[in-house]
Amino acid sequence: MFRSQYNSYGNYPPPLMQVPLPPVERPMQVSCGGLREHHHGLLVELFGRVVKQSLGRFLVLRDSTGQTQLIANNEDTNVSIRFQKMPVDSQLRVVGRCRLRPESSRNRTTATGDVEVHVEEILSVKTPYSTPAMKDVGQKRAMSTTSRSCLGITAPELARAKGSIREYFNKRKNTCGELRMDHVGMQIRLVGWLDNSQRFGRFFRLRDGTGYCQVTVETGKTNIQDALGELKESDIIYVEGTVTARPFNSRNSKSETGDVEVIVDNYKLLNPEEPYVAPAFESADDTMEDAELLMDSQNGDAEKKPEIEKLGIEKADIEKSSSPNTSLFTNRTHNCGELNASHVGQNVVICGWLGFQRMKKFITLRDGYGMTQVLIPLPKVDDVPLDSLAFESIMKVSGVVTARPAHMVNHQMATGEIEVMLESFELLNASKKQLPMDVRDFNRAKETLRLEHRYIDLRFVDMQRNLRTRSAVLMKMREYLINQCGFVEVETPTLFRATPGGAQEFVVPSRKRGHFYSLVQSPQQFKQLLMAGAVDRYFQIARCYRDESTRSDRQPEFTQLDVELSFTDKEKVMELIENVIKYSWPQENAESIQTPFSRMTYEDAMAKYGSDKPDLRFNFQLTDVTDTLKLNETLTSVYSDFASYVIVLKSPNNGFPTLLKDSVAAMIKNLTNTRLFVSKLKEPTIEAWTESGISNALSTEVTKALAENLKLEQGDLIFLGIGQKTKTQELMGRIRSVIIESLQSRKLLSQTGNGGKHFLWIVDFPLFTRNDSDQLVSTHHPFTAPHPDDLDALRKLENLDSIRSQAYDLVINGQEVGGGSIRIHDAALQKFVLEDVLSIKHEHLQHLLMALESGCPPHGGIALGIDRLMAIICNTETIRDVIAFPKGLHGKDHMSQAPIELTPDDLKLYHISVDQEAPEN
Repeated sequence: MFRSQYNSYGNYPPPLMQVPLPPVERPMQVSCGGLREHHHGLLVELFGRVVKQSLGRFLVLRDSTGQTQLIANNEDTNVSIRFQKMPVDSQLRVVGRCRLRPESSRNRTTATGDVEVHVEEILSVKTPYSTPAMKDVGQKRAMSTTSRSCLGITAPELARAKGSIREYFNKRKNTCGELRMDHVGMQIRLVGWLDNSQRFGRFFRLRDGTGYCQVTVETGKTNIQDALGELKESDIIYVEGTVTARPFNSRNSKSETGDVEVIVDNYKLLNPEEPYVAPAFESADDTMEDAELLMDSQNGDAEKKPEIEKLGIEKADIEKSSSPNTSLFTNRTHNCGELNASHVGQNVVICGWLGFQRMKKFITLRDGYGMTQVLIPLPKVDDVPLDSLAFESIMKVSGVVTARPAHMVNHQMATGEIEVMLESFELLNASKKQLPMDVRDFNRAKETLRLEHRYIDLRFVDMQRNLRTRSAVLMKMREYLINQCGFVEVETPTLFRATPGGAQEFVVPSRKRGHFYSLVQSPQQFKQLLMAGAVDRYFQIARCYRDESTRSDRQPEFTQLDVELSFTDKEKVMELIENVIKYSWPQENAESIQTPFSRMTYEDAMAKYGSDKPDLRFNFQLTDVTDTLKLNETLTSVYSDFASYVIVLKSPNNGFPTLLKDSVAAMIKNLTNTRLFVSKLKEPTIEAWTESGISNALSTEVTKALAENLKLEQGDLIFLGIGQKTKTQELMGRIRSVIIESLQSRKLLSQTGNGGKHFLWIVDFPLFTRNDSDQLVSTHHPFTAPHPDDLDALRKLENLDSIRSQAYDLVINGQEVGGGSIRIHDAALQKFVLEDVLSIKHEHLQHLLMALESGCPPHGGIALGIDRLMAIICNTETIRDVIAFPKGLHGKDHMSQAPIELTPDDLKLYHISVDQEAPEN
């Protein structure tokens, strides 16, 4: 039994039946853009995409030729209801009667505006939500809405095509393998060859490099039928025809193109010796359409972007103007990451490392920009010695870009639409067979080996991406500061004199006996001197050095964005840095940066998180229970500036595994001026806990008050710190960190917490803090200006521990990535801080003090740690993954094994003697 009374047979013989049926009117298959007034009264079959839905009985159906308005019959409520529920972008196939619209409803802006189709039956529907497994009722397969053109010449076509025939493949509009039901009604032109084994009368199989389709010669056109029958399989022909749906009893469910056929209107046997000539049946409309699409692309018409993609050369020309040419001044034409469908048919030269080979037929070349597949044709196989050639050898390949068939496109590769058919090959440098490490993501070497052979490690995709991202970010920083803000980039010396009071510096010997340089920790003094010298807007990407241990977020030599400007204040400096970061942040994530950044005082940060660089992705705030603990006066009298904080873990986070116990035990071994209590409420009641062993240390009154104020429950795990305020806050901050690490290791907490990038300014730092010897030292550096409200107290030397500074730190996800301050620009105040507060001898700072006395403007600045910032941007666990040649543990260069011992002659030259018996640090 047939699905519909409107089954179309074309010129095929009807199925045999015992009883003759009355003649059935067969619908005419037409395109959505092909209906006109003279079709009035005709029964038609349409297939297209729903692009507009009006309430009631109307739909607009569109295909590649245009659009037609559909209307549901008043008497057919089923069709009306289905129209109302039809989603936009549904694939719809209908049969209906073409009618003239009422004169008052005609649309003069569209070619089909004089007619409409009164739908009598909906044959098939595929909604945009249908899965590939869902099939339309009565169909052998679901309609393909994802088939795509594979325009441009493919490797099998290139092997067959000679001379000018390549142009026909390159300039075609459709391919054999892409035809589906949504092409029905289209006038198309195909290039290909006929299968010798698939010729049955007037039915032929036309094949190209993307697949095949059936082409049919209409009855009566025996001249075309006979001519096609005499063609050899090696002949290339150009076919013009109309795509139609096959009768249902003749469809081929095993072929992707089995629902359709092409009715041949004309054909041409192509001669490779003749120059390419646009076919006579090439319509001027195509040229106009391409020109309009190109104009739309330049005007930003997003709806026509898929069609613009098919133009190839035009698209390449558009992109060429905005992309840098990475092959300028080289012997290649393109890099291995830039070839795409727009390059199909072009002769190219690419160079790179041999990354992979398969079947001695396919190889991949890789460079710093990407990877390209190269196809080696059979006659060229012996020219490429793959048996003896080691991976990572450098090769140069010349060839022709060919399109991969649609079903072979690799969407995981930027160059996955194409491959290069090799014409010539040159080995530029052979690699040895066994390298220390393979460039394979699934088998990455350990970091020590990676650092030792960094030149190989840099070939990995992630390292290439990180370094190129770093370059782009630094360029954008320079662009914003110079072009938009008028800053001047000034290089300052690396060799300077020792600066006591800061971090440990590297000492550099000179040939003058007993005289040494120091590598600068930062350009701090130089940038202040520039302010005195009227360079009022300075920056540089500065190299800095500190002789300190290597960690995941620090190493002995590092890079910072150093910025200083005159006549400013901290609010303006922070706003400047917010704009620099937002401007330079990679565009794909820039929209997630919201300015202004959050602010938090140093006091609040320490009280809530126990750290001046809190990671706001995680909650677990400290609870201040100082007033509760003060109920035990004996306890509080032991400590000056007493404070107490607690963290309570409730189910399911209340476990206390061995690893967490060991971490806490190691942390509290050598505590001074603070204590930690850890208690798990295992008692049967809260009352029992308040009278348990912990009450002996805290008192029953305190434990009862804690249970009530904290709303403790049975099973809760409590971490309680008491003691001197600053020490206790720092202790609880470390406890918070190990709790988070423990919960992450047990999969009770995400590695990224609540996710995202949390930018935070920490402000109102104390100007001075006390070291382990209870001496006042600068919290940041001695050139930091005091808060204006605390200036009088400073001059009177009153409450020095509570004086605030005009310093500010930028924190991102718990990482301090920048710090700065407004500087002291008054020489008298600077001398006062050095002499009377910090007791620092300042003979080594006479040049700076004299500069301040010479008329130095108010100024301030900041330094951003580029390595840390890039590690956050690139989502790496260590800054070593964003540095080309980083240092390893203890500052060692694993590649060159530096630092090394000097020869006796070198030691003599620099007047240095080495104490061989001194213990190594």
